Amino acid sequence: TDLSFLKYFVDEVCRGYVLELDEDRYAEKREKVYTFLKIPREVEKLMTFGFMLCLDCFVFIFTFLPVRMVIAVWKLVTVLLYPFHLIFRTRLLEPTQICDLLKGCIMMVACLLLEYVDFSVLYHIVRGQSVIKLYVIYNMLEVADRLFSSFGQDILDALFWTATEPRDRKRQHIGTLPHFALGVFYVFLHGVLVLFQATCLNVAVNSHNKALLVIMISNQFLELKASVFKRSEKNNLFQMACSDIRERFHYLILVTIVALRNLTEFNWNMDHLYIIMPYLLATLSSEYFVDWVKHAFITKFNDIPAEVYREYRSRLAQDATSSREKNAHSDHFDLVSRRMGFIPLPLGALIIRVVKHSIHIHGVGGVALAMSTYFFLLSLKILNSIVLLGKAATYATEFPAED
Repeated sequence: TDLSFLKYFVDEVCRGYVLELDEDRYAEKREKVYTFLKIPREVEKLMTFGFMLCLDCFVFIFTFLPVRMVIAVWKLVTVLLYPFHLIFRTRLLEPTQICDLLKGCIMMVACLLLEYVDFSVLYHIVRGQSVIKLYVIYNMLEVADRLFSSFGQDILDALFWTATEPRDRKRQHIGTLPHFALGVFYVFLHGVLVLFQATCLNVAVNSHNKALLVIMISNQFLELKASVFKRSEKNNLFQMACSDIRERFHYLILVTIVALRNLTEFNWNMDHLYIIMPYLLATLSSEYFVDWVKHAFITKFNDIPAEVYREYRSRLAQDATSSREKNAHSDHFDLVSRRMGFIPLPLGALIIRVVKHSIHIHGVGGVALAMSTYFFLLSLKILNSIVLLGKAATYATEFPAED
């Protein structure tokens, strides 16, 4: 064929094509774009419901757990004072009451041990390190936190089962007291680890050179490289979503601890809090943004529909509703811990330690403040539980329960 420069130029300028010839492929691409844009909204719906589950468990240890402990102790004292009650029962306390007492005792002992941790000394030790060393330490703390969360629930489950196991069975354990000591050691160690994380964040937001804060925020974007380009199935994505829920709540606790520590050091001067608050919000915002991008690209690369997050939400709702049944096989507290790796005992013990160091209760006014705080938390717990169970009852029926 005779091809001249002029003919080639005219053909390139006037060349056309018909998209309708590949209609299915382009329609699929458009649907993928719509799915990509819908992912952040669906992720936030799941995260909000999961956050409410974590909040419910966390506030429980400050509100209903003390009341349940008092009831269990009263019952134990009553049975010991009037032994004829033992004629009609095989054990002093119900298994749930034993677990409540163990949780409360672990919290109290861990709080006492945390009293020996000096916040100021820890802050100056961390502040004296170089930026690179702190970056490495912070990464190691994040890895250790996930490992502790994974193994910690096994330690607590082993303790609860050892303490409530029927006595007529052959002894196959080391005893309740060693398990209790192991549980206390775990909660204390995990609490110290979270305190180290909060101290690193505190140093980052208070230093004149914000290089460490920038590195810590940019470190979250490394999750994209670690997660997005791997092959993920639906179950793997569910575990990742549960981990992200726990991580968000964990970051909120860290920010709360940093805010309380700074208010204490500056005699509750709100001006300093206004200075560091943008940096704390930047840390939280980066966590949200990374979650959106991460989940959007994972679903894109693995052809996972956006509706899968409704299924995940339904699974969490089924956990919440099943634990409220009369003959539930596990407590709501423990189900959330196992599903999302969220264990509130270390965080609760640390919060008590920080609040006790930051707010000094003196006289009638201090007692009134403590009582007001308790009733506020109690109201928050009741309101959150009502909304949570109402939503869970709706979400649980959207997808059939899985074995």
